[in-house]
Amino acid sequence: MNTPKLLFVRHAAVTRNPAQASHSWSLSANGRFQAAQLAPQLTAHQPTRIITSEETKAQETGQIIAQNLGLPWGTAPGLQEHDRHGAPYIARHEDFVTAVSQLFTHPNKLVFGNETAQAARERMETAVQQQLATYPNDTLIIVTHGTILTLFLCQHNPHLNPITFWQNLPLPWVGIVTLPTFSLTNTLLHK
Repeated sequence: MNTPKLLFVRHAAVTRNPAQASHSWSLSANGRFQAAQLAPQLTAHQPTRIITSEETKAQETGQIIAQNLGLPWGTAPGLQEHDRHGAPYIARHEDFVTAVSQLFTHPNKLVFGNETAQAARERMETAVQQQLATYPNDTLIIVTHGTILTLFLCQHNPHLNPITFWQNLPLPWVGIVTLPTFSLTNTLLHK
């Protein structure tokens, strides 16, 4: 019998637009290509359904994978990135890394955006559990975002260092976890 598993996908590459909130960013042409190239690598895991966050880049990634694999897909609340609505665009990569590192270092303090790390992690936990309860017989792919994935996976895999893990997540990224422990057992990178 197969061990129950769940696949997490971090969305593919985006077109950054400082004039637009990051939750509205779309995939770049390269990101669309990456998502299409990633799809066949997922077939060995026999996914049966794709659920994405409600953010555009995650929806587009999930839809491309779903079309390539012939799978149903939909969106669900609670899987979105750490809430940064209204936060100014941080142009310098070093400054963004510092802001996100503060989030990981002070999980119960509001240090960046509109949500503490702990609140974001609890939201993601609830959303993931809801999807598993809604589709108990499916092997799900959940398409989401880097910071929220890091918060969720590091909670369930305490040997992982959140800052290091987050900084090393490429676009796109796939993590396979066993259920019900959410132990990270394998990762895939797009080819």
